[in-house]
Amino acid sequence: MRSRDRTRIRVLRLCSVFEPPPSALVGKGVRFDPIGGMQNHTAELTRALDRRGIVQTVLTTRPPTAPYFQCLGDHARVIRVGFPIRRFRQLYAPQAAIIAPILAARADVVHVHLGEDLAVIPIGAAAAKLHRLPLVLTVHTSLRHTLAVSDLRSAVLKTIGGPIERWGEHSAEAVLVITPRLRRLLLADGIDENRVHLIPPGVNPSLFEGPFEDPFAGIGRPRVLFVGRLAPQKGVHTLVEAAGLLEDPSVRVLLVGDGPERKALEREAERIDAGDRLRFLGFFAHERLPAAMAHADVLVLPSLYEELGTVLLEAMWAGLPIVASRTGGILDVIEDGVNGLLVPPGDPEALARAIDRLLADRALAYRLSEGARARGKDYDWEVLAERVLRVYRGVTAGHLAPVGSKGAKTV
Repeated sequence: MRSRDRTRIRVLRLCSVFEPPPSALVGKGVRFDPIGGMQNHTAELTRALDRRGIVQTVLTTRPPTAPYFQCLGDHARVIRVGFPIRRFRQLYAPQAAIIAPILAARADVVHVHLGEDLAVIPIGAAAAKLHRLPLVLTVHTSLRHTLAVSDLRSAVLKTIGGPIERWGEHSAEAVLVITPRLRRLLLADGIDENRVHLIPPGVNPSLFEGPFEDPFAGIGRPRVLFVGRLAPQKGVHTLVEAAGLLEDPSVRVLLVGDGPERKALEREAERIDAGDRLRFLGFFAHERLPAAMAHADVLVLPSLYEELGTVLLEAMWAGLPIVASRTGGILDVIEDGVNGLLVPPGDPEALARAIDRLLADRALAYRLSEGARARGKDYDWEVLAERVLRVYRGVTAGHLAPVGSKGAKTV
């Protein structure tokens, strides 16, 4: 159902990643990490605001096969820039730095989405300043407070990106955080509490309207599901080790996702003789995930660090029992023994014990499933998008011409 809200706000959305077409989930596109929480967040938010009549332009990167220009809904368009290289965010920044100020000339607010990226805040802030527009910043991964240093790339991100993030948080008219934990940290850093807004990611309820056919036909049960990139942050090595320690040899661990660690993980699975238990299934399009969750028994998120993990919200909506790492913003979403089980990150023995416990104790699994389903209802994009829209209205108050007035911007 489309809202009759005809507010005149126009948004320029800057994000280093955005939902790709299905064709980018295979072949060369796999190397570009096309699927993730930030991709889903930015796309679902854009769609939800589009249903409210908000005019949006999304400036982002271009994975292989994705169009340079795409219309989304009735009022949104996506512009993709960058080069066909998988490192350095496709060197999209030089092109974005030129295009963003041009696009901002027809915007009322610039909304920047910060992931593991050094360029997006400076580009967005410069475009907003040039046209005297309010800047809204969503922190998907805090380079200062959440990112863990594990290699040269993460060290550079934290060393250089941390101060950039701090500057952006103190400069933006509004800062949107996705966890209470990060809100507490920013308030402790001296940011005015009136500028910090807790708005988590959401779930599109329409995707979970089953019944669903089994996407894992031919694979036995019980099934332990992981959804995400096969990258160091996600702690998949821990899950692979845990698979070799599970008590029930019939358990199948399904890895839905792909990424730079896939070959190393496959070698590790063979080394510890856990190959029969593991299935590397590649990326699924986002709309296929509800079917995957409907036909799994446990969802595992073994991340080494995580701001939140959108897959947790989707699993809760699906009523799937969860085992997750005790790290970052996960603790704001998963309450141990109520809607999931928490284990130390990087501990395969503890992870295996938690999975065994859930699979052996169906009463516990049912109780956690019901707790997850109840908590999951708090994360509905139709509700959360209204909260984002209120932020837009707040930062643009007094700057927009009244509807119908001379010189008013139109949608």
